Amino acid sequence: MNKPNAIVVFSGGQDSTTCLAIAKANHETVQAIAFDYGQRHRIELDQARYLADYTQTPLKVVDLSFMANLTQNALTDSTADIVHHEGQLPSTFVPGRNQLFLSIAASWAYQLGVTHLYTGVCEADYAGYPDCRYNFIQSLEHSIQLGMEYPIQIHTPLMNKTKAESIQIMQQLGCLDWYSHTHTCYHGHRPPCGTCPACQLRAAGFAKAGLDDPLVSIVNS
Repeated sequence: MNKPNAIVVFSGGQDSTTCLAIAKANHETVQAIAFDYGQRHRIELDQARYLADYTQTPLKVVDLSFMANLTQNALTDSTADIVHHEGQLPSTFVPGRNQLFLSIAASWAYQLGVTHLYTGVCEADYAGYPDCRYNFIQSLEHSIQLGMEYPIQIHTPLMNKTKAESIQIMQQLGCLDWYSHTHTCYHGHRPPCGTCPACQLRAAGFAKAGLDDPLVSIVNS
C-alpha cells in the first residue's frame, strides 16, 4: 500500500463523505479513520465501511465505545429525546467528541508521516456544537502541533459552506452518487426519518441546491 498523503476523519455521513471526495481530488493517496463511540445511529459505521470500499479508500475503525459510559447525550443514549432548546446546546452534543477524534487521527497521521488531516465540521449549518467552530479547530491544531512537534494541518473545507454549497461541490466533483450510500438520520433510520434535525438540515440543503437526494431516491426505488 502506498503511503497516504492525507487522512479523513470519516463517519459515513454527508459532510465527511464530501470531505473524502475533496481530499481524494487534492491528494494522490488518502486513508480514512472512523470511530465507534457507541452511537445510537450505528448504521453510519456500516455506511462508512461500504463507502470506503466503494471509493477504494483504506479505512481504520477505532473503538471508543467507552465514551457512552462517560457522557449523557442523545447520540449515545437511545432512550434520550433529540431536542434543541434555544440558548442551550442540543441534546445530541457529545462533549469532547471532535477533540478526541482529531487528536487520535493526528496521532495516527504522525505515525504514518502524514501532515494533512480533513474533517467535515462547519459553522454555517452547524447545530450549535462548540467543537465545530473555526476557533476551536484552529486552537486544537496549534495544540497538537506543539504537543507532537509536528506540522499537522487540520483542513476544514466545509467550515463556511452551507449544506447546499457542499452538495454543489460534490456535483462539481462528479461524486454526487456517493451520497446514496451516506447516513444522516440521528435515529438510525434508513430511509431517513425526515423529522430529526439532521434529516431536516439535509433535506433543506438539497432543496436549496435544486437537486434530488440520491439517498432518498435509492431507498425509495
